[in-house]
Amino acid sequence: MKCIFLADAHLKSRRDPCYRDLMAFLEGLRTGGVDQLFIAGDFFDFWFCKDHQIYPDFEEIIEKLVLLKASGIRITFCEGNHDFFLKSYFGKKLGMTIYEDWAVIGLDGRKTLLAHGDLVDRSNRKYMILRKILRSRWFYEIQARVPSALLWRLARLSSYTSRKISLESEDRLVQKMLAFSMDKFREGFDAVILGHSHQPVLKEILMAGRPKTFATLGDWTRHKSYLQYEDGHYRLCYHQTTA
Repeated sequence: MKCIFLADAHLKSRRDPCYRDLMAFLEGLRTGGVDQLFIAGDFFDFWFCKDHQIYPDFEEIIEKLVLLKASGIRITFCEGNHDFFLKSYFGKKLGMTIYEDWAVIGLDGRKTLLAHGDLVDRSNRKYMILRKILRSRWFYEIQARVPSALLWRLARLSSYTSRKISLESEDRLVQKMLAFSMDKFREGFDAVILGHSHQPVLKEILMAGRPKTFATLGDWTRHKSYLQYEDGHYRLCYHQTTA
């Protein structure tokens, strides 16, 4: 089995270099022998979709994902703090797998926890309140009644607000994620893979004679990092641009 994990592309405009680099990377997966693509949140910098009307700049990258799925690659999204309410479009319409919070997956018999990671630190009460409001049913119903052009403007504003409230030192966040992962290893998980911190980290830990894997996926805004799993081994990789 060969799997690719990535997070935090924060796509906004098809003119951004990050967007073009990710398009090229995804195209390469079609012939790279990949079985599954896992996207661990904040793939988009904002997401609201009404009556299957999507933000115009996202059409091209979504078409690329559809082509990947048609080629036989299974695609799984874990929602992030910038992109949620994904299920109605990516799940019901496109047939991709969506997890709102945590995903428990099996990779060659290894119990793996995958998530965006914004729920690891529950001490940030302002963020936890904002998260609950933005994901509530009444907020969903309100946004469904707003004209699309206005909705996308509001989405960009909510993205900015979420970024400010959830802001924390990346190194400190990684340490909290590592402590969280150690608890999960004691519960029986073999690997914990998270986004959100924007720091690419891969640690192999031996616990009670068993190998455990902790990974934070970095991002595509600075590092263009991703995690590759193949034949029981993880490797932290960086996409090389041709420009």
